[in-house]
Amino acid sequence: MLKIRSSGILAHISSLPSPFGIGDIGSSSYEFIDFLVDCGQSYWQFLPTGPTNECFDNSPYMSTSAFAGSPLFISPELLFLEGLISRSDFDNRPTFSHYSTEFSAVRRHKDALLHRAYQNFQSALRPEYEDFIVSAAWLDEYAFFMTLKELYGKTGWFDWPREFATREPVALQSIITNHIEKVNYFRFEQFEFYRQWRLLRQYAAAQDILLIGDLPIYVSYDSVDVWAHQEIFSLDRTSLRPTKVSGVPPDYFSKTGQRWGNPLYDWHNPDANVQNELLNWWSARFSNIFDLVDLTRIDHFRGFESYWAIPEENETAIDGEWVKGPGLNFFKKVNEKLGILHIVAEDLGIITPEVEELRNELGFPGMKVLQFAFDGNVDNSFLPHNFQSSQCIVYTGTHDNDTTVGWYLSDKMNDTLRTTIKKMANRSLHDQNPIHHDLIYLAQSSIAVLCIFPLQDVLGFGNDCKMNRPGIPAGNWRWRCAKEFLTFEVAEQMKTSTCLFNRGRPLKTTPP
Repeated sequence: MLKIRSSGILAHISSLPSPFGIGDIGSSSYEFIDFLVDCGQSYWQFLPTGPTNECFDNSPYMSTSAFAGSPLFISPELLFLEGLISRSDFDNRPTFSHYSTEFSAVRRHKDALLHRAYQNFQSALRPEYEDFIVSAAWLDEYAFFMTLKELYGKTGWFDWPREFATREPVALQSIITNHIEKVNYFRFEQFEFYRQWRLLRQYAAAQDILLIGDLPIYVSYDSVDVWAHQEIFSLDRTSLRPTKVSGVPPDYFSKTGQRWGNPLYDWHNPDANVQNELLNWWSARFSNIFDLVDLTRIDHFRGFESYWAIPEENETAIDGEWVKGPGLNFFKKVNEKLGILHIVAEDLGIITPEVEELRNELGFPGMKVLQFAFDGNVDNSFLPHNFQSSQCIVYTGTHDNDTTVGWYLSDKMNDTLRTTIKKMANRSLHDQNPIHHDLIYLAQSSIAVLCIFPLQDVLGFGNDCKMNRPGIPAGNWRWRCAKEFLTFEVAEQMKTSTCLFNRGRPLKTTPP
């Protein structure tokens, strides 16, 4: 899939500098693309872009929709340029932190701006709006879902009145009859997100920057996807509760495993209609994300081979069991519908030969994380000199790891391991070269066709800048980078390293 040695940076949209309390898909993203160009990079990777929920600490991996875009990422600057908000709307904003996203305050401000923009929006004068309404097959279900969320205090759909929870036709029709303005607002909100995203993607392509998205294998229980497609999930048809939920067994991150709590897909239902609906839903999901990005990472790819099923009533992930996933045949059917999928397989954690075989059969590159390489085992497959194929993507760390500086200084390390790391980068333990430069050097010099570096590692930040702490339910996803850190010196350092190892930018953007 990947043919040209290249390099990129991982930074979620929310982490970008912005005066509006959160990065967005306006000038925040345009300026970051310019920074990537200055750094000699070819790829920008970010986390899932769907709407987030404060009940789940605004995790992008627990979105209310697998198709919708987050309204928090809509740019007020672009709304102003469209004439949808006034100068006073644009200028009169709270003072936000440059270093952390205050989600509640940002949401209040963005909601107010978007409602004003909707009041000024004249859909009759926008033929592209009508085209979007027709083409986005998921849109009305999302608008109904969000309308009901407002009507019932934003409680979970499974706690709504039974006629709405079970989607009785008369009840659904009443939403349009009685609440059409709310429905139309949520349609507008998504139209504006997708309009702004289309402009952003055009700019990225013009700058020869390829976009890497992130597709969580599971969706949130309290999502429009589960509400609108209950038949494809393993739910008790009376209580509407999941019978078993997602997670992973005990691993590097947690001694009790991770109980994510998402409902599982009903892959083993003998009903052909359910199987067809599963295939159609996933095909639509893949089609949607590839309208937004050039490649996408499937988070927890191994779940397509086997997945960890935890009884819903269990509080931890310890007493789950492995269940076979849909496997190769599923992807063959999707390929028949959509053609070749440009997918990166997140193949970290407990990976079996069967998972590797599925990944290889599909031709999907996997991931190598350098922070997992240094455990004293000379045969560790994450060590750059042990890479067996160039068809992989090497990371210094991910959004779930410590930053490289934080990891190196933590009590997880000792001087023996620190000495080994330095020696592999042709350094001594007490030299002055920063450890994040050493790991970037090791990644860039490897045979991996693509290197991706979290922005925190490019900047040499410590663990106070971590994006996520797995197993800790609150205080995550908030880190933001202030504009003054994206300097000419940082860009020159990255560009020099990238060019040294023949990972410079191609002359023009080519398909991955």
